Amino acid sequence: MTDVDFRQGSHPVPGPQNSSLADILERVLDKGIVIAGDIKIDLLDIELLTIRLRLFVASVDTAKKAGIDWWETDPALSSRASRSALQDENHRLRERLEALESKVDDTSSLQRTKEKRGT
Repeated sequence: MTDVDFRQGSHPVPGPQNSSLADILERVLDKGIVIAGDIKIDLLDIELLTIRLRLFVASVDTAKKAGIDWWETDPALSSRASRSALQDENHRLRERLEALESKVDDTSSLQRTKEKRGT
């Protein structure tokens, strides 16, 4: 039997390019990737629980281009949003306090008027 060399005159077949993890991560963050899934728990054909998961992995710039910027307004994630939330709460509490104080003043003046009439 003779050995046949199939590689003679043939061109190498290109395989997958060697990419580092950093290259792959850079591509994913640049373009973004969406992973979606549903978890459903049924018992005897009765739906007990459905959890819908949506995961969007992207860079901040890519997310902003997609219209996603919830971290900027979440007080747990943004010190600026936290300050704003505290200022809003403080403003609401001051308004409530003023309203309560005016009611107390009105009640006190009404009580004084009644006392003057009774004497």
